Amino acid sequence: VIDAPGHRDFIKNMITGTSQADCAILVVASGVGEFEAGISKEGQTREHALLAFTLGVKQMIVAINKMDDSSVMYGQARYEEIKTEVTTYLKKVGYKPAKIPFVPISGWEGDNMIDRSTNMPWYKGPYLLEALDNLNPPKRPSDKPLRLPLQDVYKIGGIGTVPVGRVETGVIKPGMVATFGPVGLSTEVKSVEMHHESLPEAVPGDNVGFNVKNVSVKELRRGFVASDSKNDPAKGTQDFTAQVIVLNHPGQIGNGYSPVLDCHTAHVACKFKEITEKMDRRSGKVLETAPKFGSR
Repeated sequence: VIDAPGHRDFIKNMITGTSQADCAILVVASGVGEFEAGISKEGQTREHALLAFTLGVKQMIVAINKMDDSSVMYGQARYEEIKTEVTTYLKKVGYKPAKIPFVPISGWEGDNMIDRSTNMPWYKGPYLLEALDNLNPPKRPSDKPLRLPLQDVYKIGGIGTVPVGRVETGVIKPGMVATFGPVGLSTEVKSVEMHHESLPEAVPGDNVGFNVKNVSVKELRRGFVASDSKNDPAKGTQDFTAQVIVLNHPGQIGNGYSPVLDCHTAHVACKFKEITEKMDRRSGKVLETAPKFGSR
């Protein structure tokens, strides 16, 4: 379980956590005024839902929290109101709301968390733990080349340098020579551990730490990607072609626009060199070639 912060000041941390998730629980406060602030144009409910989808988290549970609030009093009408509004936005982002359980809960009182609440007899869906048990395990691409974005790097006394992160694709095992992109640094993997237990290998979905030879903790950092030096090692790049969806932006976006790119655990400043075409996001049809500006 990765507890990602909800405050906008910690959005980088939220992105790092979400990038490692198979499923997101979007926690929505039901209190009058509190929900409205979160779902507003600049609200964190919107931003977190959008980031979860763009970071590849395709399974979601919506937990409508604080149903015990004095402005809600476990009311079905407020639940339905929130569900309708969140459904509309999730659909716009790209989710399929029909597949998303909306669970009314109270974290404070424990309603609908690990068993069914008697305070909301009108709710017939799964409680939160049940909704988690109903998730589909994702397919694990262990046959692809190794890609392990680093979450952090530690120096552990008596052991040495230990990078940690989640295996996204491929397999990491002791004895292999790992190459870290984008810098191209290569070193032998001495051991792989998960939950303080040594592993013969780690596969996609595993959050692991691995000890590497003759590398200082200062030479590695969050956002680097570990790969197998003998199987399509990860490399840095100066440029790439991307398809970008502009969902919400206050100004015009043109050549020279300089956003921060959030990719797995990395946050990198980049620049739009050239907008080659503008497309219809639903049909994929090209609307304009070499446009001056992009728009939402």
